[in-house]
Amino acid sequence: MAATVVRYLRSVGSPTSAPSEQDPDPGRVDALPRPDLRAVADDERAPVSPAEFRAVLGNFASGVTVITAPPTEDGGGPAGFACQSFASLSLDPPLVTFMVARTSTTWPRIARAGVFCVNILGAGQGELCRAFAMSGADKFAGVAHAPAPATGSPRLAEVPAWIDCRIHAVHTGGDHLIVVGRVEAMGAAGEGEPLLFHKGRFGRFSP
Repeated sequence: MAATVVRYLRSVGSPTSAPSEQDPDPGRVDALPRPDLRAVADDERAPVSPAEFRAVLGNFASGVTVITAPPTEDGGGPAGFACQSFASLSLDPPLVTFMVARTSTTWPRIARAGVFCVNILGAGQGELCRAFAMSGADKFAGVAHAPAPATGSPRLAEVPAWIDCRIHAVHTGGDHLIVVGRVEAMGAAGEGEPLLFHKGRFGRFSP
C-alpha cells in the first residue's frame, strides 16, 4: 500500500490508488479524467495574486486538525502536521480527504506509512496546533497520544474527535496533493467546542 503511494510521488501526474495488487479494495473510487496542469507564461498575468487569493479565502472559517502517522520500518518517530484543509468526502464508502503542499517534508513519511489519523482539535488546543505547524522540531515532545485502533497512528489525547484511515487515493491539485482516506475507525467525545481558524487567527463560538 505505502509503496504504491511512494511510486506516485515519483511519477508525473496521474491519480494513484493506495491499495496494492495483493490486497485490492473493491470499494475504490477511480478519478475522472482531468486536464493537464498549465503554468502561467511569462507574458501572461495570473487571474489573481497569491496575496489576494489568501485574503479572500481567509473569509472562510474552518476547523483545524492534526494529521498523524505511525513510525515506519525505515526508522524515525511518528509524523504529524497541522491541517486546515480537511473535509468529509463520501458516506458509502466512508471517505475523508485532506490537502497537503507538495513541498511538505512530513507528507512523504505519511505516504510511506500508508495510513493516518485525523485528530480534530478543540477550542483550547491552539498551542497544540502551533506545535504541529512548526517544521524541524520534535512535534510529539510532551504530547500525550495512544495508537489508533485500526492503523496504530497517533491519536492525540483529549481531542474532541478522531478518524483512523488508510490511504485510499492521491490526486494532484496544483501545488498541493489531494489525499483521500478510507475510514477504518473513528470516535468522538461528544462535548466541547471546536477550534476555528478565520483570517489567520484562531477563534471559537461565542455564547
